[in-house]
Amino acid sequence: MNKPVLVIMAAGMGSRYGGLKQMDPVDSEGHIIMDFSMYDAKRAGFDKVIFIIKREFEEGFREKVGKRIEKYMEVSYAFQDIGNIPAGYEVPEGRVKPWGTAHAVLSCIDQVDGPFAVINADDYYGREAFRLIYDYLSAHEDDEKYRYTMVGYLLGNTVTDNGHVSRGICEINMQGELISVEERTRIEKRDGGIAFTEDDGKTWTEVSGDAVVSMNMWGFTKSILHEIRDGFPAFLDKGLKSNPMKCEYYLPAVVSRLLEEGKATAAVLKSADKWYGITYKEDKPVVVAALQKMKDDGIYPMHLWEEE
Repeated sequence: MNKPVLVIMAAGMGSRYGGLKQMDPVDSEGHIIMDFSMYDAKRAGFDKVIFIIKREFEEGFREKVGKRIEKYMEVSYAFQDIGNIPAGYEVPEGRVKPWGTAHAVLSCIDQVDGPFAVINADDYYGREAFRLIYDYLSAHEDDEKYRYTMVGYLLGNTVTDNGHVSRGICEINMQGELISVEERTRIEKRDGGIAFTEDDGKTWTEVSGDAVVSMNMWGFTKSILHEIRDGFPAFLDKGLKSNPMKCEYYLPAVVSRLLEEGKATAAVLKSADKWYGITYKEDKPVVVAALQKMKDDGIYPMHLWEEE
């Protein structure tokens, strides 16, 4: 079995946050959230990282991120391109929105030849999460089914005080395996609890803060890439009719389909680490303070990579 590699989805511009938030420093040494993720990943055993970016950001990304990380991990790049769709389909005129997380991961199909973990660039997952997922990927291979995994977090630990977020709410069986993931694109704190809406706020549905959610920290074998590719036309057939300008091919939706079809299992690994993320500018001070405290507590060295 090949060693697991890390795939980081960094193609988003962060429209709600404003600017390329993946490159925004979160400590006085100029480190970004990805630095902490890659540092944790390296400690867990990952030696290679593949960045999924937009081609127009390549020069800046290589300069600000890639060149620094090349000292510690093997670095590769894949490019999410809105025009990368199956033959016979066309990008709707005026559409600029990318095709979603599944399409992003599909971008690295020619660079992955074994197990791999997928994370978001702008989320902090914690040291334990990377250890759990690396160990799982190192010990499991596809057999009569695809053997996938994900790290789950409590919803209450992943919402912000500053607006709404998108989360995949998980249904889990008694064996600790994922049954399905329901993507909720607008979840927020409301009236002392947490609720989501699917109709622009006309109606709200409460959800427990103890619900397990996916933060797009997945572990896969290469099989997922072929499944994403093969399912893309069906997604486009439906999405281009119902919502041509904004439909998105979500990674959790692909996993849920494979679970429903009985082709895959997905073990849910529960990390004790707290998740942090910057969805809005107002979230940044919270993340900066949390990371500084972890440095003060010795979880991270003050200068991170410089002390490797």
